[in-house]
Amino acid sequence: MAKKKIINKKSMAFLEKYLNNAAPTGYEWNGQKIWMDYLKPYVDEFITDSYGTAVGVINPKAKYKVVIEGHADEISWYVNYITDNGLLYVIRNGGSDHQIAPSKWVNIHTDKGIVKGVFGWPAIHTRNKGKEEPPKLDNIFIDVGCTTKKEVEALGVHVGCVITYPDEFHVLNKDKFVCRAIDNRAGGFMIAEVARLLHENNVKLPFGLYVTNSVQEEIGLRGAEMITQTIQPDVAIVTDVCHDTTTPMINKKTQGETKMGDGPVISYAPAVQNRLRERIIETAEKKKIPFQRMASSRSTGTDTDAFAYSNGGVPSALISLPLRYMHTTVETVHKNDVENVIRLIYETLLTIKDGETFSYFD
Repeated sequence: MAKKKIINKKSMAFLEKYLNNAAPTGYEWNGQKIWMDYLKPYVDEFITDSYGTAVGVINPKAKYKVVIEGHADEISWYVNYITDNGLLYVIRNGGSDHQIAPSKWVNIHTDKGIVKGVFGWPAIHTRNKGKEEPPKLDNIFIDVGCTTKKEVEALGVHVGCVITYPDEFHVLNKDKFVCRAIDNRAGGFMIAEVARLLHENNVKLPFGLYVTNSVQEEIGLRGAEMITQTIQPDVAIVTDVCHDTTTPMINKKTQGETKMGDGPVISYAPAVQNRLRERIIETAEKKKIPFQRMASSRSTGTDTDAFAYSNGGVPSALISLPLRYMHTTVETVHKNDVENVIRLIYETLLTIKDGETFSYFD
């Protein structure tokens, strides 16, 4: 298992389809359907909730419950204001980066289908070279090729329409995956692969496994907050992305040092239960899975926090995938890291015993 390649042709096809599908915060359901369709052969049943979180369950009758979790949503924009001359101003839906917007194509999601647009920007010739104004939330705008507000509305575009980038999946130099929304559909992919491997290797777990793809992480961990109350798990292992801090303009003194290609990143934070984290580290060392360490301050900023502080306290830990260029349309991860996160979650699950509390007092 430790040396075997994990990602096969079928799982690569799923990853590409899953990444290319738009699933902005609050509109995740089509992506969830793709994910559930792939996961279906490997789980016993599904749980879904009214906001779109999906959970594949293995051993649903077991009393002791373990969650492995990623989040399904991607950052996006909302149409906020339509000018009389047919231009659109936007607000964020999640942590969308205003600086990368100018000259990007966009997809505006309407009841009539996708409407194409572009983030316009004044030509270099027309700008004040002595005092150039940077892209800001109040000066970036979308042009859909209309000259009046009425023309825009005739396309089906209105205030509240959600906007995504159309950028799709590419492989860079054979083993780097590049796409928008790797944060964090890579997480959904990795936990689905864990379920697949458990099924293919005929592993009989002594507990219920809840393969959880939460919604609305990008606006405050909200999907995890909801579904953890439904599941009421005993343990949670969360996977998300973290920064590759080795590219230019990142200060390692404040951001720490984590690098794409050097393995999964294991977090230290108040929300991370120490004994569960040590179990993950012991597993990595025993199975010779490379890993890195990262320290957070008050919170991890991931769904780990939502699980940890729910239901009277749930032992939770975070395994992150190092990623370059977060919240851009060219988010980049290393294939080896993806496979090693899958390995680490899989191997850790095999060490968890029915009824284990991870208590400091046992």
